[in-house]
Amino acid sequence: MKSVFLLFLVLAVALGGCVRSQASGLKYHFYKKSCPEAEQIIQDIIWKHVAERPELAAKFLRMFFHDCFVRGCDASVLINSTANNSAEKDAVPDLSLAGFDVIDEVKTALEKACPDTVSCADVIALAARDSVSFQFKRPLWEVQTGRRDGTISRKSEALANIPGPTFNFATLVQRFANKTLDVKDLVVLSGAHTIGVGLCNFFSNRLYNFTGNGDADPSLNPTYAAFLRTQCKSLSDNTTSVPMDPGSSLIFDTHYYKNLKLHQGLFQSDAALLTNQRSVHIVDKMLDTENFFHAFKNSIKRMGAIEVLTGANGEIRKKCSVVNS
Repeated sequence: MKSVFLLFLVLAVALGGCVRSQASGLKYHFYKKSCPEAEQIIQDIIWKHVAERPELAAKFLRMFFHDCFVRGCDASVLINSTANNSAEKDAVPDLSLAGFDVIDEVKTALEKACPDTVSCADVIALAARDSVSFQFKRPLWEVQTGRRDGTISRKSEALANIPGPTFNFATLVQRFANKTLDVKDLVVLSGAHTIGVGLCNFFSNRLYNFTGNGDADPSLNPTYAAFLRTQCKSLSDNTTSVPMDPGSSLIFDTHYYKNLKLHQGLFQSDAALLTNQRSVHIVDKMLDTENFFHAFKNSIKRMGAIEVLTGANGEIRKKCSVVNS
């Protein structure tokens, strides 16, 4: 009798996990029947633009991250502000996002091929994957699709949810935990800083006024700090940008972690990963390319499932920047 009960318990747990998995509504090749060309259309357009503007890979990856951390991965980051509402894209963390024009081009092509079928949320998820994968000419990770688009976008919610570049370790962990992501996800997804640039005003306090006394952050490599001061001449510089991964800012690799170990993480949030024993251990593991790529595909899959709208929830926006009327 006891063995029968245990078997029932095991089956119940397994089936419960299955139900939870299905409840998310996401699956691979969601558009296989409804729009079989969808993923190829997206890849073709994204690769065309990344070939011309390699910096777009970092932009799309960041767009995906910012979208998922506010109301889940629902493309709310693409919605324009109106006279009655200030939307996410006008919040300070999102002002440096780019690539909206390419997303619009993709959506136009999809609407022509399969009207009212492919969500803007899935376009962002696939654009992030395809843009980063361009240099390898193969997908670095698989993307589950089936997201639907949200209809609400608030500037205040972007400020309240997106992790900031000045956050300490405890605050970062809490922001990630709020989205059901753990310390490993924090360290692994921070590895996205291996591509892209950062604006001076998001880290210049580390160079000129770390504690309010005109001092530099002692955790920052002095040689690196001296270099950054040649690029960012003052605390008020909000137009100059520098590579987040010096010498490798267009290549998706493990160089970010190598720099981090040399205390050359650009933001306080990067340096924070070295202030906790568990995260340091994960950083050390991520120095291996195979470990990093494997961990990244798992963490970004978890991120891409945050609070998704599926089934009858949300809508399929006809135009990504505007909610359907």
